[in-house]
Amino acid sequence: MPAVTVDNILTLDRVALPAARGVVRPVVTITTAPSGFEGEGFPVRRGFAGIPQQYLDPFIMLDQMGENEWRAGEAKGTPWHPHRGFETVTYMIEGEFKHRDSEGGGGVISDGDTQWMTAGAGILHIEVPTEEIVIHGGVVHGTQLWVNLPRDKKWAKPRYQDISRTNLSLLSSDDGGALIRVIAGSLDGHDGPGITYSPITYVHATVSPGAQVELPWNPEYNALAYVLAGNGTVGPNRNAVHLGQTAVFGKGDSLVFTADEEQDSKSPDLEILLLGGKPIREPVAWYGPFVMNTQEELQEAFADYHAGKLGVIPPDVIPHTS
Repeated sequence: MPAVTVDNILTLDRVALPAARGVVRPVVTITTAPSGFEGEGFPVRRGFAGIPQQYLDPFIMLDQMGENEWRAGEAKGTPWHPHRGFETVTYMIEGEFKHRDSEGGGGVISDGDTQWMTAGAGILHIEVPTEEIVIHGGVVHGTQLWVNLPRDKKWAKPRYQDISRTNLSLLSSDDGGALIRVIAGSLDGHDGPGITYSPITYVHATVSPGAQVELPWNPEYNALAYVLAGNGTVGPNRNAVHLGQTAVFGKGDSLVFTADEEQDSKSPDLEILLLGGKPIREPVAWYGPFVMNTQEELQEAFADYHAGKLGVIPPDVIPHTS
């Protein structure tokens, strides 16, 4: 269950229905995320696995973390590791996680908060469960999105944005059937709090059973929908989707999706992430924690990391090990 909700959705600003003369984006393909493990062994679904980069640009990767119900002593995170050339966006839907980086950024994000880390020229960071989760257990459910940086921004100074759940733009669909949270970018003139180098829109929608939603979408952006929970349909042909599936849309002016009348008992609604951005259209060389333009730049990133040029673990932090 998402932490960010409202008591009365009808009090929110509404997203206007797109113009009737517009084109509803068709579904190009639907993929199912394989499951894997990240860091020290926490389970994830690889939301973008198998999707060609031409459809993802400017995004690189999307992992859904959980929904995990950790027992006491089970929770896991990641050790210190480097990044260069892109941004990581961690959205905590429910539960809490702790982050620290070599530039002094970090803190605890919980229940609808987002941490937006621009690795840029290079950074070290660590992500670990909080002491509360380790000792007592609890639910951890979130996503991490990797957003590519264009060539002229890959060497930007690292920065950190702590986006509180209280700053998200909360909207209603035109008929009140869906709660829409704008994390970054703009939707129908309503801006989210995230500051981005690559122009994108990042939205989390909770759709009530039986509700259909049509949202305007920037025709210059690509469009992807990832199902966090529940069942429904996407596109004008009502292609069926469920938990862990990603729909890739073609060209057009709007996105349409519907929640099934009956939902799984674990999720009363359809929970869906909507992602779009202006393609960078540059070569992508990606290996492990680095996303660059060429293989030579990848080799340089690894060399700089081993030479200690991507940052230093703060002296007040004991390196985390499993």
